[in-house]
Amino acid sequence: MRKVLLLIVLTTFGVATTGTKPAHAAGGDGEGIVPATIFGIAVRAGGRFDNVRKCVASPTGTKGGIAADISFFADIPVGDTASVHINVPVMRPILFAAAFKMLQFEPEVGLLFRKVTDGKVDFVAGPTLGVSLHYGPDYTSERSGSGRKPSFFAMGPQIGGYFGIDFKRPDERFNFQLGLSPYVAPLFGVNDPEHHRGVVVGGLLDGLFRFSI
Repeated sequence: MRKVLLLIVLTTFGVATTGTKPAHAAGGDGEGIVPATIFGIAVRAGGRFDNVRKCVASPTGTKGGIAADISFFADIPVGDTASVHINVPVMRPILFAAAFKMLQFEPEVGLLFRKVTDGKVDFVAGPTLGVSLHYGPDYTSERSGSGRKPSFFAMGPQIGGYFGIDFKRPDERFNFQLGLSPYVAPLFGVNDPEHHRGVVVGGLLDGLFRFSI
């Protein structure tokens, strides 16, 4: 009986150690590779048209301007070549609150699909959906002083997509991904006496520093 139990244990251990592949943390999914959960930091920069919110980097009256942010993200695998991408901005919400008494916070979730290739890069693309939250003056306002107009709340859905190139590093726990994120976000004032309404249309160039656990 002991020999039988020992045989079962050894067999099970052998299957567990030889059948499970290491997480392909840094380079993308490939044949025989178990997808890993990825965490990382995204550096984002681009521009936008915005006929609702004040852009602190643009002259008064300008509808939009440059956009930049640093965010934390996670890629959670839901298949061999698909993942749920969760992105939480941190730089712009903190900076705007501390320096301008404003809020611009745009978290989003994406469903991303990977096209695995035999080369050094994979291609990643998919739709994204988020929410745009705003508190501050409109684009006709000054940043401060007597020319600053009253602040108001506004929010709306943010609909977009992601197109990326993933630079594979199969034997490492870190890699880099370069992407493009176009989006559109209709905005509506909330308890806003002036009933602000408008749209934000923009795009960001993303540099993703990806780490596996």
